[in-house]
Amino acid sequence: MESYLKINDEVSLRYAADCVDNPKAIVLINHGFAEHIGRYDHVTEHFNKAGLSVYRYDLRGHGRTDSPKGHIDSYLSFISDCNEMVKFVKDENIGVPVFMLGHSMGGLVTTMYGIAHPYELKGQILSGPAVAPLPPVEGNMGKVLNVVGKSFKKINIRNVVEDDICSVPEVVSAYKNDPDVLHKATAGFMREFLIKAPEFVAKNVSRYRYPVLICHGESDKVVPIEVGEWLYENISSKNKHFIAYPGLYHEILNETMYPEILDTMVEWMFLQLSK
Repeated sequence: MESYLKINDEVSLRYAADCVDNPKAIVLINHGFAEHIGRYDHVTEHFNKAGLSVYRYDLRGHGRTDSPKGHIDSYLSFISDCNEMVKFVKDENIGVPVFMLGHSMGGLVTTMYGIAHPYELKGQILSGPAVAPLPPVEGNMGKVLNVVGKSFKKINIRNVVEDDICSVPEVVSAYKNDPDVLHKATAGFMREFLIKAPEFVAKNVSRYRYPVLICHGESDKVVPIEVGEWLYENISSKNKHFIAYPGLYHEILNETMYPEILDTMVEWMFLQLSK
């Protein structure tokens, strides 16, 4: 079921609720930069078959969410939007444990939510989380983006990572031709995503304490695996697990072995439910 959730500043988030009878738990999905909820149909189906209900939403500035496309004023909006979704999901499913899955920028959003709201979830799963400054904005390029993104927020910047998202050519082709995928975003958006939000994580990473499973492709050209390793090493979670997948690119959930990866995620969630 797809619908819209109107949040505090009158932005309406497009969401989908795919629920099963008597769910063991609920998974709330935060998609990555430029994505939308439709790219997680196969993930939802897999989780549903395991007895898990799934909620997913188009992040602000993305997909069919009612907000300016490819733009946000502040990374803090991602945290507040995510919190509104969590409250909505929990209100609709009283007493059912909630997990959160975030990929790439969605992993950044998930991590920031985990720092800001440490007691709401049963655990989190992060796929290639973009929680640190990425290669395109290191050094002088980052300084330029910081200035341009602050002073000229609405200038558009092209999405340059399209060819490197996955090792499966059909996935890359579908991504490039998907009308709901963002192919450009404003400089203001990129500054908040690539500079300001990672600064928040770096400053507060020790406050992160959720049970967490971090999964990363060793051949990730978008978010280097060292980023995921840094997060794993610096969070304060006592219950944390890191899995590196040899040969896989950024979108591990679209690689050919995705069913095995999803099975691992399900097993991890069931393990948390047993504790």
